[in-house]
Amino acid sequence: MTYQEIIDKYYPAGTRLRDIYINHCRSVASLALEIARTKAPEIPVDEIEEAAMLHDIGIFMTDAPDIECHGTQPYILHGVLGADLLRGYGMPERDARVAERHTGAGITPEEIKAQQLPLPPGRYYMPETRLERLICYADKFYSKSGDMQRKSLERVRKSMARISESTLERFNALHSEFGE
Repeated sequence: MTYQEIIDKYYPAGTRLRDIYINHCRSVASLALEIARTKAPEIPVDEIEEAAMLHDIGIFMTDAPDIECHGTQPYILHGVLGADLLRGYGMPERDARVAERHTGAGITPEEIKAQQLPLPPGRYYMPETRLERLICYADKFYSKSGDMQRKSLERVRKSMARISESTLERFNALHSEFGE
């Protein structure tokens, strides 16, 4: 199954959810491809495109009505749900890991425990590979709600700081790797 067939199955044409999903993922893919030209030319373009288009595949299973998601699961689980879905279709493990590890600037075991996040134990939620870090970074510049326009670096940093100081530090490390 291709990544587009998976998207088409869960995000039907003519729905507001599909519009939100495609707009967001295409924006993330475009930014990631732009960054990769100079900062990560070793990552194959097709891998960037596929991972970016699938990183949020699990959102439809979550309860996030503001973005037309009417599932039952907490939004924080969208990465895990998406990773499991992709693995079920036999998609490359790199795509599943991008989905699983792109939330915030990664989530540490300490943060899961301290915030009592409902993430399954025994998994790793920090972006490790260059592709995982690239998609995680590009994703921070686009929201699935509001005007959906690219956020300024300052706005992204404020958003990361609201989560935690360590999240902001991890984002700043991503910016050192991929920013201007």
